[in-house]
Amino acid sequence: MSKRLLALVAIVASLSLSMTAKAPPRPHVVFMIGEDEYHTWDTLPDFARRELEPRGYRVTTIQQDSGDKNNFPGLVEALRSADLLFVSVRRRTPPVDQLNAIRAHLDLGKPLVGIRTACHAFALRPTDPPAGPAQGVWQAFDPQVLGGHYTNHHPDGPRTTVTIAAGARTHQILNGMTVSALFGAGSLYKVSPLEPDTTPLLIGAIPDQPAEPVAWTHRYGSKKARVFFTSLGHPDDFTNPEFRRLLVNGIAWALGR
Repeated sequence: MSKRLLALVAIVASLSLSMTAKAPPRPHVVFMIGEDEYHTWDTLPDFARRELEPRGYRVTTIQQDSGDKNNFPGLVEALRSADLLFVSVRRRTPPVDQLNAIRAHLDLGKPLVGIRTACHAFALRPTDPPAGPAQGVWQAFDPQVLGGHYTNHHPDGPRTTVTIAAGARTHQILNGMTVSALFGAGSLYKVSPLEPDTTPLLIGAIPDQPAEPVAWTHRYGSKKARVFFTSLGHPDDFTNPEFRRLLVNGIAWALGR
């Protein structure tokens, strides 16, 4: 067989392989939604349809049960194939198997993104009724996973001005963003001090109060699962293209894309 013919056979074989090769699987993002204040049961599914699915993500939305706000039917199954868990939950005590599934997801080194009330997602206040024996509590989820120390929030009213944290200007999550057009429509959360191994990205400020981080990254566990959190997430924040870009970039960074 001539060299020219051999080369032609090699080219045909290569083209055949490339045509039959399967496309890489779409990253699977699971939204876990359970809160009563910020309407993320509406804003996050809309965000997924408008921003994530067109970018090739596969999205599963798990909402709290209408009859039991501490239960998230389908979560355990969804997390088996999840590449990333996105949490918008406020003071819920899920069944133990559901909370264990979240721990297992993180222990595998898989990423998590949290928004707004996720900093007190699975924690109870001293005045709350204790969890039942079949319910799970993760009191230290905020410092352990997210890297923050939420204590409360400032009163509603003043809009939060947002600036870039020192040294964060070139961070991947801020790529392509016009931070000067970003602001917080909801109350500013008190989250300081952050854990020493966090990377602050954005700082929020309101008049006559100390500034607070409003977006940062963290790593969790022995496998250093990537974690991104922002305390922004008021319904009006979702109308801002820069906020949506922040979430898109945070998800991409957490997935290593």
